[in-house]
Amino acid sequence: MAAEQQPPDVDRLARSMLLLHGGHDDDHEHGHGGHDGDSGGSWRKAPDFASDPARASAVAESTTRDRERYLNSGLAEVDCRHCHVSVRVKKLGPAHTSVQWSSAATQRCAYFTEIRESGGDPARERACPRLSDSIRHAVSEGCLEEYSSAPSPGDG
Repeated sequence: MAAEQQPPDVDRLARSMLLLHGGHDDDHEHGHGGHDGDSGGSWRKAPDFASDPARASAVAESTTRDRERYLNSGLAEVDCRHCHVSVRVKKLGPAHTSVQWSSAATQRCAYFTEIRESGGDPARERACPRLSDSIRHAVSEGCLEEYSSAPSPGDG
């Protein structure tokens, strides 16, 4: 009869791994130090410029502008021709459309209301087909610009 095998001792295994690989987080700092001389053990990847308030303010303003541009650039208001809900849309190509729904628009959308009233969950739907038709119409009428992912000749 074979000897019964005992489960491994987890504490002993952990201690042996620490001996083999060494302890982490004990002997080095995580911060990159940056250019402001701060080398505290934080995980941030960029300096906070605490010693230079003017530069910190300029970086914060630039970051805010970049965030706004990233989130809102190229978005246009499109109204659904069926229920007149207004959403923000960016057409990035024939197969990619970014749609930003507000909470109010989601509640007012006739298609989503039909789904809720029948006991379904509109969040499980890919899109409102009536709004998709309205977006296609906006593109064909020139009300919504379709952006290309390819850089323009003057981009650098």
